[in-house]
Amino acid sequence: MSTHLYPKRLLPLALSALLTACATTPSPRSEPGPLPVPPASAAIETPPPAVTAAPAPEASDVWDRLRGSFAMADCDADPAVLSWARRYTRNPQRFEQEVRDALPKLTYVQQVAAEHDVAGEFVLLPWVESGFRPIPGRRDRPAGMWQIMPTTAAAMGLRVDRHYDGRLDVQASADAVMKLLSRYHEQFHDWRVTDYAYNAGEFRARKLVQQHGLPPATPAIPRWPVHDITREHLTKLLAMACVVREPDRFHVSLPTLTPSQHLVSVALPHSMPLARAADRAGMPLDQLKDLNAAFRNDVADTSIASYLMMPVSHAQQFRDALLNQAASASADRLPETTFATGIGATDATDASAAGAKSAQPVAARARTHRVKSGESLWQLARHYSVSVSELQRWNHLHGQAIKPGQLLKVGASR
Repeated sequence: MSTHLYPKRLLPLALSALLTACATTPSPRSEPGPLPVPPASAAIETPPPAVTAAPAPEASDVWDRLRGSFAMADCDADPAVLSWARRYTRNPQRFEQEVRDALPKLTYVQQVAAEHDVAGEFVLLPWVESGFRPIPGRRDRPAGMWQIMPTTAAAMGLRVDRHYDGRLDVQASADAVMKLLSRYHEQFHDWRVTDYAYNAGEFRARKLVQQHGLPPATPAIPRWPVHDITREHLTKLLAMACVVREPDRFHVSLPTLTPSQHLVSVALPHSMPLARAADRAGMPLDQLKDLNAAFRNDVADTSIASYLMMPVSHAQQFRDALLNQAASASADRLPETTFATGIGATDATDASAAGAKSAQPVAARARTHRVKSGESLWQLARHYSVSVSELQRWNHLHGQAIKPGQLLKVGASR
């Protein structure tokens, strides 16, 4: 949905190519098929930008900032809005827990929305689409907390293949969606129509404006001939905003987020299994996977995206662990270089200065693994805490195909 990767002369074509972003909204049968979108290879060649997230705000209460950025109707604008708000909160304890689980991502999305000057209600869009869950995509199906279709992702410049799905990248997808919503608002000048365009497709929204003009300020839910699901999508969005506006009215308490729980983007110096990254960061693997679900093979590949999302409290531990690892490797270089050059123990001191200049990082001691039936290269990489590319290099493999009984090196020879 984002268009920042396309030349200006291609902008109208790319925007017109966008399909519906919501999985549950069927496009009208009379609507023509989508215009051609950029080929998948074009999107694949452009990895998501490795931009570090803005520092977490000092204030722990995201809700006040969110209320201040709302731009649409309140709770009493339409009975359906109030009805959905009550449905969301009919089990207050469960609702509060669900919001607490979503809050780190919600807070991050709020910062991105503010950067793009998008109405605060759309920070709650993933709640309507997925409950902020990183829903994996199947063939020709939507994915991610924004529920983006594969062809839409291609038009947005998000990479989608068997190794990586940018629709599940918290940073890249949030930025792309907010750019799209900002573009829609520039075109339609109405946040309600912007939501219709996101749910039913830009072509459909533009056609409605041409036929009926922009909707009046009231009613809050425009009386347009749209699918019930599209109308309900806007109603749900306003309902969730209603709960944020007046939580006491629904007998719920909105949780807060401490500064250490805010999400940040941490640069990766090299590829590594997510299991190793979680260990370095001192956080549960499942939590790290949830925040970095775009990596389909459980390996953070820096040739695709050179960052990981994690809470502030774990980000510093992760950086410190990488620095300590680099320092330890550096300390090990001199003895290894001395041994490799055949210098005796009595000569080590005299050779230390020269050895320090020429020393290189020492690879792991060589080990081997006999491939069993059903094993894959990425599974072995995860098991031995190495990358797929390292296994390919050590074994002179040009792809990922391996055979049962094959003997593989899982470390370089010293």
